[in-house]
Amino acid sequence: MLLSQLNSRADLLQLTPAQDRQLCEEIREFLVRHIARTGGHLASNLGVVELTVALHKVYDTQTDRLLFDVGHQSYVHKILTGRMDRFSTMRTYGGLAGFPKPSESPHDAFIAGHASEAVSVALGMARARTLQQADYDVVAVLGDGALTGGLSYEGLNDAGASGEPLVVVLNDNGMSITSNVGAIARHLKLLRLKPGYFGLKKAYRQLTQKIPGGRLLYRFTHGLKTRMRRRLIGVTIFEEMGFSYLGPVDGHDVQKLTFLLREAKSMGGPVLLHVITKKGKGYIPAEATPSKYHGVGRFNPVTGVGTPSGGKSFSETFGGTLLELARTDPRICAITAAMEQGTGLSTFAGQLKDRFFDVGIAEGHAVSMAAGLAKQGMLPVFAVYSTFLQRSYDMLQQDVGLLGLHVVLAVDRAGLVGEDGETHHGVFDVGYLRQIPGMTIYCPASQAELRRMLTTALLQESGPVAVRYPRGGDGAYQAEFWEDRRWAHPALTIVTYGINVNDCLAAAEHLRQERILADVIKLDRIAPLSLDAVLSSLEKSRHLLVVEEAAEAGCIGVELLAQLSRQGCCPRKARLLNLRSGIVPHGAVALLRRRTGLDEGGIYQAAKELTAHEA
Repeated sequence: MLLSQLNSRADLLQLTPAQDRQLCEEIREFLVRHIARTGGHLASNLGVVELTVALHKVYDTQTDRLLFDVGHQSYVHKILTGRMDRFSTMRTYGGLAGFPKPSESPHDAFIAGHASEAVSVALGMARARTLQQADYDVVAVLGDGALTGGLSYEGLNDAGASGEPLVVVLNDNGMSITSNVGAIARHLKLLRLKPGYFGLKKAYRQLTQKIPGGRLLYRFTHGLKTRMRRRLIGVTIFEEMGFSYLGPVDGHDVQKLTFLLREAKSMGGPVLLHVITKKGKGYIPAEATPSKYHGVGRFNPVTGVGTPSGGKSFSETFGGTLLELARTDPRICAITAAMEQGTGLSTFAGQLKDRFFDVGIAEGHAVSMAAGLAKQGMLPVFAVYSTFLQRSYDMLQQDVGLLGLHVVLAVDRAGLVGEDGETHHGVFDVGYLRQIPGMTIYCPASQAELRRMLTTALLQESGPVAVRYPRGGDGAYQAEFWEDRRWAHPALTIVTYGINVNDCLAAAEHLRQERILADVIKLDRIAPLSLDAVLSSLEKSRHLLVVEEAAEAGCIGVELLAQLSRQGCCPRKARLLNLRSGIVPHGAVALLRRRTGLDEGGIYQAAKELTAHEA
């Protein structure tokens, strides 16, 4: 096998065109075999095999800076940079990350878990190179889905005007996770329909290389070729921004890609290379339904059938509940930022098309558009992952909060999300959402509570409301089981919210068996914060433990202690059990909770330490 014989970039450069094709086939087989065992981003990586091989033929990523936008298409890059033998650890605790990570390898230029920032980062690196008089190349691989995000255009606008030598490779497969939306997607589709320019360009270059003075002639007639190309495909938006445009080119032909990458590298200014790829290329199930294989769990590599995930998820319950409510209230509409399936809105999109809006990877725009809808009397619900909502903080504060508009945020993937790691954990929204004027925040601990709280948020609240819930399925919380068992003389008060209540209840039961009684107070709502139940418990107990799956900065525990102090109710001892800085690595959620002390054992141990010598 060629793949197992590649020990360096020098080995890659020695391969013939036939060997390049063989290598790409072996990489695809390797990806399917390993991702079937570990889960991860499959379809996007299958689509960039030839492109990544070509990039490594042209650039030395040990010194040149290769940026991926988004980084989930970097698996092939990891294979080609000495990490193939660790692939079985992909997305496991202590193993390879599912995104580029500079601390993992010098070949990873930058972390990349969120979309649309690569051109801006690339321009910064290019300008640093110029200022430091250094010698390296900068190339950014930009997925076409990232072009639905406004930050991409800010970067392209500045980079095109800068004159800095850098290459942007537009990986155009017509999709982000699902099919792309908007005017830019239509623009790229028109360019894809006119691919004849590449053949003309290659033939012309070959002709000029065969005659004396051909190189000079090639440069001299660059303006003529530009006019010819414009007659074939017109002026692109990228040229208007100051880029030299090359392509479109078949993204599954290593030789064509290598040729044009070298051409782009030699042009000495901002260049955009338009590459056409097929998401899921080479694996029939992924080619047929690429969105299904964008991010996958474990599956059978022969059949493509995944391992059953269990019962209904919070996302599915949200989507079903919202659809029921929208059928009876024509004001309700749904918004997503390229996450229709992930947020549970596929059925809503199919049945209420006129009230479903997918804005692409543009969370800030989504919030401002929701504000406009709300201002004119609609009831907009923006379903968004917690980690992506933080991109729209300014719009939340300015466009929603200041006017007190009734926008409902369905904050999915709140808390630890697992294998995607620090770029995707939803652990900062507790802090920043509570800063929004007039914001109400609900935290359901079960899917039954999610249904009830979403209905309340839409039909009974006013002003901005967030309902935050975790990834995955139902918790075991039963309100009637615990609320009837408050103790007359508890030694400890445990305060929590969301599904963390389950581990708190289990820890409290463990404590009870050791004759340490603990009241568990579950906060249904963390903004505005109600102190009644906490004050009532602290009148009897001596100690306070606040448990939350959130970063410490801006956490509920800090505000709770401050409000208790103002009320003159100070526990003898208190401890905040949370995620501290909020930077938590990738790994299974259960393992991460254990490592951060937020599982039953960690809560029990913290409670024991608080009540030591006083039981």
